[in-house]
Parts: sequence; structure tokens; C-alpha cells
Amino acid sequence: MAVLVTGGAGFIGSHTVDLLVEEGTEVVVIDDLSSGKLENLEHTVPFYRLDVRSKEVERCFLEHEIDAVIHLAAQVSVESSLKEPQRDMEINLGGTLNLLELCRKHDVAKFVFASSVAVYGEPKYVPVDEQHELAPLAPYGCSKLASEFYLKLYSRLYGLQTVSLRYANVYGPRQRSDGEGGVIAIFARRALLGEPLVIYGDGNQTRDFVYVRDVARANLLALGRSVKSLGLNIATSKETSINQLVEILKQQLGKDLFKYYLKEFGFGSLTGIELPDEARGNIENLDKPGEIYLATASFGQGITATPLQVANFFLLVANRGKPVKWPSMVLF
Repeated sequence: MAVLVTGGAGFIGSHTVDLLVEEGTEVVVIDDLSSGKLENLEHTVPFYRLDVRSKEVERCFLEHEIDAVIHLAAQVSVESSLKEPQRDMEINLGGTLNLLELCRKHDVAKFVFASSVAVYGEPKYVPVDEQHELAPLAPYGCSKLASEFYLKLYSRLYGLQTVSLRYANVYGPRQRSDGEGGVIAIFARRALLGEPLVIYGDGNQTRDFVYVRDVARANLLALGRSVKSLGLNIATSKETSINQLVEILKQQLGKDLFKYYLKEFGFGSLTGIELPDEARGNIENLDKPGEIYLATASFGQGITATPLQVANFFLLVANRGKPVKWPSMVLF
């Protein structure tokens, strides 16, 4: 089976490629390198530097027998989607539709899509499950949700098996530490540079942080499921507040950190800081009987499940990319 991975040189994509290659699967990668890096690819695989909206993408289907697609390429900035909603729509929805049409034309069997918990908007209850109301708060969430509807449509009309995975807050090695990265990477960079950690609100808003290798494993598990059309949250169901995250960082670095709290949410002159969710308890539920089961790397319960991984990630940043031994993951 040949699997096409879009965004394969990116953060989540490169880890997905690693696992596929390790399992002996033939992999083809598309990435326009707007945010991905060739050095993220640790294995030699066919690589196409292409925009997922391009007609040239069909070359991959003509030159390789593609059986499945894992579509990870996207515009992922909420802030950018608010500033340029049409661009967000063209990349996220337009790119997805281009791939779906090629899958239909070339009889591809399976399509795994990287969606986001942003499709839910403000949580009405926690933990947020897959039955929660779908009410995105920004164009980014809208483009992801619209893409999910197209997946369902292509499943119904053409028999394409589709799985939409709604990722929570992913972290780990190879994550960017600029405005496109997650809060852990951003805070790590700022802490190591001696810069203040900017926190919106009181810092008690919570996130569900999920390790990138677990997300990559979920992508592979989705390939192995025989489904017509399915949407799943990929998360840990463990809440961690931004203040708790700062305390973990403080403990692991062994020094005091300067925190700067902003009372108002919004887009000011401070760039490179992840925007928080306005609601408390932004956590997602992975458990769904009969579907995909995934356990994250285990080092305890709740907040104690992540410090060692976070510490090693900080070391990776501090060592400027030098190898760091990561703990083993427990999957069941």
C-alpha cells in the first residue's frame, strides 16, 4: 500500500512519515515547505514540493499507486484566518477538495483528514465529545468543518472511506516556536531566551496537550479502520491550565520565569503568542467505544503525565536540535 502524506515535512506530518516507514509502508510526501522542513524527513521517500491546491498534485497519483491519503497540509494559524479568511478557505477547503477529487478519479480507498477541535467553538460542557455542537469561532475552524462535510459527502457519493481526526493541542519535537507553533514550544523558546511569558486572562484556562507521536500513531490507526465516514477527537482527556504549564517549565528549567498577564484577548502588537480559548475547560474526549483507542505516553495521571516529555522537549530546544532520548510510549 502506498500512502500519500500531505504536509509530510511538517511537525505532525514528519512523525507520521516516520511511523509509516518504520512499519514498512511505501510513502509519498507532498509539502510546499512554507512551514515544513526537509530536515524533518529522516527517511528517503519520494518528495514533491507542491501546493495542495495545484493541479500538479495529480503527478503523485499518476507516478505512484496511491491507496490512501493522510491529509495534514493546512493553514493552521487562527490569527491568520481572521486576517485573511479567503486565503484560509482556499488553502484548507480548496486543497482538501482538490485531493478528494483526485482520490475519486484514481480510485483511492481511504482518506484521513487532520481536523481540529476548533470545529466545536466555545465548549458547552466538558469533556467535549464528538456529539458536541459544532460552532467554530474563527474562519480556521469553519474551513476545517467545511472540509469534514466534504469528506462525508464524498464517502456517501463515491464510497471513499474517510476519517476526520480532530486534534487537540499537539506538542513535541520539530514543533515551531514562532507564531505558528503551540504554546509549549513558544513558552520554551521565550523562557530560554529570558523573555516574558505572555498569558492572556488569568492563566486558568485549560488545554488538552497531546504528544505528537501519539497523534501520528492515531493517523496510522485510522488507516486501519474499516469505516464509511467517521469523526474522532484525538486528545488525552486530561486538563492542564496555562499556569500549571508555566510551573512545569519553571521546575524543569530550575529558574524563575517572568509572567506577563494580559486582561484582554485579541490581536495586539505582541506576535508569536498562541491565542487562548476564551472558555475554561477546553478539553476533548478520546474515548469512543468501538473506534480508535489511543493512550498517550504515560508517566502518571493528569498533569504528572507530561513533565518528562516537556523537560526533554525543553532540552531539545536548548540543545538546538541535538538528539535527545525520548521516553517510550505506551500504546494499548
